[in-house]
Amino acid sequence: MKMKIINILLVLLMTFSFAVNAHGDKNKDKGLFKGIDTPAAKVVLAFHQALETGNKELARAQLADDVTIYEGGRVERSADEYAHHHMLSDMKYLASMKSETLEHQVTILGNTAISASRSHTKGTNKGKERDYQSMETMVLEKQNGDWKIKHIHWSH
Repeated sequence: MKMKIINILLVLLMTFSFAVNAHGDKNKDKGLFKGIDTPAAKVVLAFHQALETGNKELARAQLADDVTIYEGGRVERSADEYAHHHMLSDMKYLASMKSETLEHQVTILGNTAISASRSHTKGTNKGKERDYQSMETMVLEKQNGDWKIKHIHWSH
């Protein structure tokens, strides 16, 4: 319970600092990419690459078994649930889109890491033009020496 409270506080702290940076910092180009060479960040990047290239096994391997994924008012409560349902539609969608990361910060505190990013996505999907910015927050946990994604929150 104590670790969950700490994780929630960390997410709130990262979200607040992310929001401050996203709303007109004088040095807007400085510090938008931090910690992206860390092992935890490499897991996030591998997950994104796997989704974009349709590599279901690699994407699934980056997730903790008990991952929770929040998107569009819905929740998936395990890696298997995501892999058997929404992952395939995410892969199809991303195959038709072009996405550019605008900022990405990864902070590691012990066995917990928080990844916060903002992206610009555009393209055509199912005959509809899309052009929007999205936000992503991930919480990662070091399990048996490997970083795994425990929580994802996507919004746009």
